[in-house]
Amino acid sequence: MSNKDYYKILGVSRTATEKEIKKAYRRLAKKYHPDVSKENNAEARFKEANEAYDVLGDKEKRAEYDSFGSAWNQQRQSSQGWRRQQQSGNPFGGGFGGFGGFGGGGGNSSIFEDLFGGQSGGGFSSKKPQNQNASISVNLEDVFHGASKSIRLPNGGNIQVKIPAGIEDGKKIRLSGKGSNGGDLLLKIQINPHKQFKLKGKDITVEVPVSPWEAALGTTLTAPTLGGSVKLKIPAGTQSGKKMRLKGRGLAGKPAGNQYIVIRIHTPPANSDKEIQAYKEMEKTFSSWNPREGK
Repeated sequence: MSNKDYYKILGVSRTATEKEIKKAYRRLAKKYHPDVSKENNAEARFKEANEAYDVLGDKEKRAEYDSFGSAWNQQRQSSQGWRRQQQSGNPFGGGFGGFGGFGGGGGNSSIFEDLFGGQSGGGFSSKKPQNQNASISVNLEDVFHGASKSIRLPNGGNIQVKIPAGIEDGKKIRLSGKGSNGGDLLLKIQINPHKQFKLKGKDITVEVPVSPWEAALGTTLTAPTLGGSVKLKIPAGTQSGKKMRLKGRGLAGKPAGNQYIVIRIHTPPANSDKEIQAYKEMEKTFSSWNPREGK
């Protein structure tokens, strides 16, 4: 181990408690672990933090470090070597055994099991984080109002995903750290077709049927929207196919989309003698009118 200020590396004071030291180490380990970090110097910072915690996380090593400063390790090696010589009777025995190397003695292994599911500080996984793509089908009501959906992750777990109000078909939601080996999961939105409303971008279209006399004389009717029904005035002389705009009634956004009402004139059937006679009277009344004139 080199002559470094381990307290400075972990960002704690020399009077820090064991709990404070452990908390500081966990924060740095999660930030710089090479399997998950995107920092350029992640591996070096990770090793440095591991080295510091190996000493400060061990009461005996920390006491020696506080007493001898940068010379603590040499003092520790000398003491351990002398003890082994006394035990074995070999004046040259012991070598360098006993000093805490990278990943040893400081309780790092148990912390890494908590942080990274069993990966110890003594080595790195050969698997790198990878982004994954997936899709989720949602209803038009979900993207109009916003919703929360449960999905199954690649690892088999479940997670609640927030569907933002106004998100468009084909857009992706990024779930950080939910992909392979800590990568991101890119969730593509697929909006299901609706039986009544049609969606294009953020605009919504719906067809509203009217009778011939409503179109001819004008009326006020109730039109459906995803946000609830609205009153809509139909001008006299409205033709089939006329499009009327309800500003801001489409999907949420900046700006919000619009809803369009398309008028469709429906002709009632002539099933009885009375109904047939009514159409004949209409034919006489409008005998001068030719719907194909000029076409």
